[in-house]
Amino acid sequence: MCSYKSSIYYLASNSIIISLMKQFLILVFCSLSLAVNSQEIAILKYNGGGDWYSNPTALPNLIEFTNKNANTNINKTPTTVTVGAAAIFNFPIVFLTGHGNVYFSDDEAKNLRNYLVSGGFLHISDNYGLDTFIRREIKKVFPALKFQEIPKNHPIYNQTFSFKNGLPKIHEHDKKRPQGFGLFYKGRLVCFYDYESDLSDGWEDTIVHNNPKEVREKALKMGSNIIEYAFKH
Repeated sequence: MCSYKSSIYYLASNSIIISLMKQFLILVFCSLSLAVNSQEIAILKYNGGGDWYSNPTALPNLIEFTNKNANTNINKTPTTVTVGAAAIFNFPIVFLTGHGNVYFSDDEAKNLRNYLVSGGFLHISDNYGLDTFIRREIKKVFPALKFQEIPKNHPIYNQTFSFKNGLPKIHEHDKKRPQGFGLFYKGRLVCFYDYESDLSDGWEDTIVHNNPKEVREKALKMGSNIIEYAFKH
C-alpha cells in the first residue's frame, strides 16, 4: 500500500515538475525571440468590433521619425499581429489603438500576459472611446495590477526628448488633462497607456488632421521616447 501511494506521489510530483519546466522553457524561448527581433514593431489586432486598424499612417510615420532621431533601425513597415498569436513574441513592442470595443478571450489574455512578462511592451493609445473597454480587458491580463499615473520625472518622459510636464496634449476631446498611465510588473513598466492625449492622431500624415507643425512634432517626439524606452528596458 505504501509503495502504491509512493508511486502515485512520485508520478504526480513528476507531472508538476514537467509542467513547470515546460512553462519555463516557453518563457525562455519567448524572451530569446524578443531579443532576436529587437527592431520590429507590430500593430495589435483585437476582437470586439473596435477599429484596431485606425490611423493607418501613424506608425509608419513614427518609425521613420524614430529611426532618424533616436538611433533605431526599425523595419519601416509594421506588421499586424493578433493578440492570441504566437507571432506576438517576435516583436518587442506592440501598439494598440481604436475608438470602440476591445475583447480578449481567456487564451488571448493569457498569451498577452506571457508576452509582457517575457519582456514585451504594449503601448495603448486611446483614440477616444477606448478607455472603458481597454481597462476591462487589461484586468483579464493582469487581475492584480492597476493602471498607475506615471510621474513627470519618469525616464519615459526623458529619453532623446524631454517632456518636463509629462504627456503632451495633442487632440482635445473632453477638456481633460492628458495622462500617461502604466502597468508595472515586478517593478518593470510593461504597458504605457496615453489617455486624453491621442498621440497616434498626431503621428498621422499632416493632411489627415491638419495639426500644426509644433503639435505634430510633440506627438512624434513623445512616441519616439516610448519606443526608445521600451527598447532599453
